[in-house]
Amino acid sequence: MRKVKWGVVGAGGIADRRTIPGMMLAKNAELVAVMEINMEFAERIRAKYGAKYAYDNALDLINNPEVEAVYVASPVLYHVEPAIAAAKAGKPLLCEKPIAITCEKCKAVIDACHEAKIPAATGFMMRYGAYNMAIKKLIEDGKLGQIVSARSQFTCWYPDIPGAWRQDKAQSGGGALMDLGVHCIDILEYLTGGKTKEVSAFIDTKTFNYNVDDSSSVMIKMDNGVVGYIDNHFNVPDNAARCRLEIYGTKGSVMAENTLGQEDGGRVEVILSEDKEYDANQTRIENQKKDPEFKLNVEFGNMYTREIESFSDSILNGTPVNVPIEDAVHIQSVIEAAYRSSESGKVEKCD
Repeated sequence: MRKVKWGVVGAGGIADRRTIPGMMLAKNAELVAVMEINMEFAERIRAKYGAKYAYDNALDLINNPEVEAVYVASPVLYHVEPAIAAAKAGKPLLCEKPIAITCEKCKAVIDACHEAKIPAATGFMMRYGAYNMAIKKLIEDGKLGQIVSARSQFTCWYPDIPGAWRQDKAQSGGGALMDLGVHCIDILEYLTGGKTKEVSAFIDTKTFNYNVDDSSSVMIKMDNGVVGYIDNHFNVPDNAARCRLEIYGTKGSVMAENTLGQEDGGRVEVILSEDKEYDANQTRIENQKKDPEFKLNVEFGNMYTREIESFSDSILNGTPVNVPIEDAVHIQSVIEAAYRSSESGKVEKCD
């Protein structure tokens, strides 16, 4: 099988922990080059995965003729320059989320990709979770009826750490909402098929001393009428978090735990009901015991492998990009509207 030869810009962090190991399992991808700002570190990563080249300069990696596609996983502040350089070099681009700190800078990347006519995707890998894909099909098949409301929760414990770029607004653009909320907003839009148009939010730094938010509660209204609630925290212990995903419709509901995260797993309860009779006694507990649970049959795997294989297939065979980079610009507009709403105390509109 023909394999896309990949170069990774910013090969430490999430790339080293998750994406490169997933890439190594992909049937249609091959890692050939890695880049980190410290050459000694870059060389260690190269040796770890058996890549052919190591660089301490992104442009050198991008200009290597053996590199056919570029994955940008550096801190958010440093996404734009290599992303645009990859596009100008005519090389397909997978860029981690958020693709830039502001919508304006996001659009500069999009414009470069459009001008170069290259396939371009963003790293919303949670779309590739086995349960999340099954929930998507359940909704598309109409099993839940009309979707009326939804919730997504993604949290972690992230205390003050000297030098951590995610805790510095100048490098990250924001905190829990910017880092975790992008996934939550994207998964709700992906599952329900809507696009957020209005946002109301309460965002704060309650626990730690860094200059980004450690607590975020956001309500969104989509163009299909679905209202969603998103909560993200850097101040909830990992063992206490359940990372819940809830979808409610006129024919049933989905209650999931730990399907949002960096590992493919979790548990899901689906309740379907065709009961349209009004029950003044609200005997829902007894009735739910009688309702058969709808089982989602899934095969767990590696979300990052699925992500790389899907985009590599788009490169090799021209299949539609499953997570187009344009989606990241829209999500960024929602994030910016949420921050505005928290400051203004008003409902804010977004693109």
